[in-house]
Amino acid sequence: MKQNKRNFFQGKRVFVTGHTGFKGSWLCRILVGAGAIVTGYSLPAPTQPNLFELAGLEGKITSVIGDIRDRDKLTAAFDAAQPEIVFHLAAQPIVRDGYKNPTYTYETNVMGTVNILECVRLFGCVRSFLNITTDKVYQNREWVWGYREDESLNGFDPYSNSKSCSELVTQSYLNSFFQGTDVAISTARAGNVIGGGDFANNRIIPDCVRAVQAGKAVAVRNPHSTRPYQHVLEPLFAYLMIAQRQYENKTVAGWYNVGPDECDCITTGDLVDLFCQNWGDGITWGNQTEANAPHEADFLKLDCSKLKIVFGWKPQWRINEAVRKTVEWSRVWMNGGDIPAEMDREIAEYLEGER
Repeated sequence: MKQNKRNFFQGKRVFVTGHTGFKGSWLCRILVGAGAIVTGYSLPAPTQPNLFELAGLEGKITSVIGDIRDRDKLTAAFDAAQPEIVFHLAAQPIVRDGYKNPTYTYETNVMGTVNILECVRLFGCVRSFLNITTDKVYQNREWVWGYREDESLNGFDPYSNSKSCSELVTQSYLNSFFQGTDVAISTARAGNVIGGGDFANNRIIPDCVRAVQAGKAVAVRNPHSTRPYQHVLEPLFAYLMIAQRQYENKTVAGWYNVGPDECDCITTGDLVDLFCQNWGDGITWGNQTEANAPHEADFLKLDCSKLKIVFGWKPQWRINEAVRKTVEWSRVWMNGGDIPAEMDREIAEYLEGER
């Protein structure tokens, strides 16, 4: 979404589920800057501190605090907003939390998707709907090449599997209710995102920042696991691009991987090396062994050829730049700096690079 196309969202009514989360807060900051009329629907921010408060979004969007499983409350918020564009991000997003509470994970990630699609079905205002899922929806065979959109969907663990189910729900609703309508529906399967403002548990970059705060070495559980790490702005601008382009031309709607080029799919150990190098101050890391640790895939890559061919998209920030931006944001936060200004600076730099 190039700078000169940001005016597409000017005055558009946009509904964002999961707006108080890490990606949701960044997305709302971008949309507010683009002049969109934003309604967010989400549980309270899941961490303390949290990016939603830091991003200065209170008063700039309509923020409805509610559970995606509560269809009546969601429907009322949707009716009041009458959105043209919907981004569905609300989810239980942590693999390990899925093992701890699988019922809640499935209720949120599967029935939450049903509930938001019911809103889209029942109200005639929506032109563009995008369900944000994950790279983990695929049946992971631990092979060395990237998964493509036509590969089998069968995530291993409750989180990954529930997002596979969310994809299938979306496809079923498309086939059953939206054929021959003006509603464009897509899903976006993003790789692992990093960036300033992620305070979640059991994620590697937040663990790095917490280790810095505590003056300790970073503890890394799976240093040899390969993941498609990317800065959070990469998938967010891809989501905005898909939502806009399918709004304008329904034929481009579909299922899209969003991830880095293969050269930026690195191991977790390499990612932490980059963090330590960019942070400096003698920060180090070590391997944390766990007895009876839950299963997590060792190898995962995405093939993003479809997104590149259909939209002419390409990733912009290489992995070292993504880590550097994350470190810059984290230093501003730790020093009590102006977080909205830092977010806007990074957004502007990203847009400048698209020219």
